[in-house]
Amino acid sequence: MKTNKIIIVGGGSAGWMAAATLISQFPNKDITVIESSNVPTVGVGESTLGQINDWLDLLNIKDEDFMPYTDASYKLSIRFEDFYKKGDGGFHYPFGSVIENEKLGTKQLWFLKKYLQPETPITDYANSIYQNMALVNQNVLFKNENRELEYFDFKRHVAYHFDATKFGLWLKDQYCKPKGVKHILEDVKTIETNEDGILSLNNIHKADMFIDCTGFKSLLLGDTLKEHFNDYSNLLVNNKAWATRVPYKDKENELVPYTNCTAIENGWVWNIPSWERIGTGYVYSDKYVSDEEALNEFKRHLDKKGSDYSKSEFKNIKMRVGIHDRLFVKNVCAIGLSAGFIEPLESNGLLSVHEFLINLIKIMKRGEEDTISQWDRDNFNVACKRFFDGFTEFVAMHYALSHRDDTKYWKDISNRSFYDNRLGDENIYQDVITKMDKNNWINSHSGHHCIGVGLRYFGFDVLKDNSSEDSKIKIGLREKEVNKWNIVCKDKPKLLQFLKDNIHKDA
Repeated sequence: MKTNKIIIVGGGSAGWMAAATLISQFPNKDITVIESSNVPTVGVGESTLGQINDWLDLLNIKDEDFMPYTDASYKLSIRFEDFYKKGDGGFHYPFGSVIENEKLGTKQLWFLKKYLQPETPITDYANSIYQNMALVNQNVLFKNENRELEYFDFKRHVAYHFDATKFGLWLKDQYCKPKGVKHILEDVKTIETNEDGILSLNNIHKADMFIDCTGFKSLLLGDTLKEHFNDYSNLLVNNKAWATRVPYKDKENELVPYTNCTAIENGWVWNIPSWERIGTGYVYSDKYVSDEEALNEFKRHLDKKGSDYSKSEFKNIKMRVGIHDRLFVKNVCAIGLSAGFIEPLESNGLLSVHEFLINLIKIMKRGEEDTISQWDRDNFNVACKRFFDGFTEFVAMHYALSHRDDTKYWKDISNRSFYDNRLGDENIYQDVITKMDKNNWINSHSGHHCIGVGLRYFGFDVLKDNSSEDSKIKIGLREKEVNKWNIVCKDKPKLLQFLKDNIHKDA
């Protein structure tokens, strides 16, 4: 299959991220985006993870290029509240590197500290092993150019809060079109197919390869090529969301460098502080609550937080949770919601977009004649599915370890057998439970250890290797080190001021 002429169907953040990625890596290809002027974008992906920096670097896009135009702020962590039990105090999963060395020991030492000092709060775990928690706790930020914080890398250890719709528009106008991407506003009403896949759109537009970025509709891959969709509701029951935006009341204190996730009656609420306002939404399951009652639950939560939603518009979104068997079929490749979606927990919406795009350009660069073989398609499909299923497992873990039982929603979650549920033919939870029982999760550099500790999954048998006097000394040294980090950050600018000085200079 040739790839000289490419048509991307659908705009939004996924469509324009696809166009930007392809034109940056293949400037001589003929790339066109066809999007309808009548289809609104979903626009819930306003929070990102640190991996987006690799994608931005690939495209040579700098923070200061897009942030002033996209209502953007910086993000250093994700906070989870009431997922274990109501009133649990919450915990953080920060970005960046876990600090482990011979002097301070490993993160396993914290379990000894908790054993020796049972009153040690759960929040102390992240505070002790992530240097950037000193920034998060004091709501400050600086570029660390003089390495005052030895382990904090400003470029690698931050992500972003931004308006995903504005990000797509910025990519279109400031990146894609200036580099030669063509843009057509047109509804796709007819699709002609043949044995190779899509032949034409509206009997006019032909291409070698088509990228499906049509959202949950999956117009090309699902609706036209009929590729089977795997529903993951056996692991993740949430399928609806109410989304809105509320104004700041105290911007200096409410504009924080983390996404907050609060579990409530039938799901959870996200709180994403961007530059101009706070994006917030309630993710829930309509199996347990009607849309109307969910909206009432959401508003009651906002009332408790003191949010003014009197002028806010509430948008109801139906989510399709799962993924197609294959994402690249014949000459059609799906990116974004048209490929698959895990519910919004852990800010994964845009994550799959840029990670799938990186997988795509890897196979497109393999050949020297602008061709893709079935092996290439299979390679792409396997890589994307493996990534997607692994992250699905990670998100499901947030529910699997909960001990809430105050509503039927949470009772059913606490009684569900995650062990027996399957993603496709693979029982992933047999593997993850085995790993956690062996405490391999503690050694993980993914977020499993933060979620495990935050939800009270303690592996106290690690004490066998850490109960020496030397280990106890290292606990004291680490506490002194954490105090130094806090002192360094004490006089740094608040996040609001940092953004005024470096990004939103006209504010």
